Amino acid sequence: MKKQEIGIDLEEVGRFRKMPYQGNVSFYEKIFTDREIKYCLAKSNPYQHFAARFAAKEAAVKALGKSVYEAKNIEVVNSKDGKPELRIKGVKGRALVSLTHSGEYAAAIVLWQN
Repeated sequence: MKKQEIGIDLEEVGRFRKMPYQGNVSFYEKIFTDREIKYCLAKSNPYQHFAARFAAKEAAVKALGKSVYEAKNIEVVNSKDGKPELRIKGVKGRALVSLTHSGEYAAAIVLWQN
C-alpha cells in the first residue's frame, strides 16, 4: 500500500508585492528556479503567481515531513495541458498539487504519494 501525506499552505500576496522583483532579484533567485521566475514575470500580476508557487513549496515540505529543505529543490512547472506539477529533487514518489490565488492570498495543497 502506498504511503500518502498531505500538506497545505496559505500565503499573503502582499508579502511578495512589497518586495518587487526588480531590486530584490537575489531574494527571488534563492527561492525560485529560473523557469518559475520567467513564468511569474510573464504574468500581469506576477506576485500572485510567486505567492502560489511559494505556498506549493511550503505545502510540499509539510507533506514530506521535512523541517528544512532548500526551496529551489522544489519546482512548480506546468504540464502540457496547463496543470501545475511538482518536481522535487532527490525525493522518490509523486506529488499532486493544486494552486489557487486571489488578489490578496495564494494557497496550495500537496498530496505526496510514495
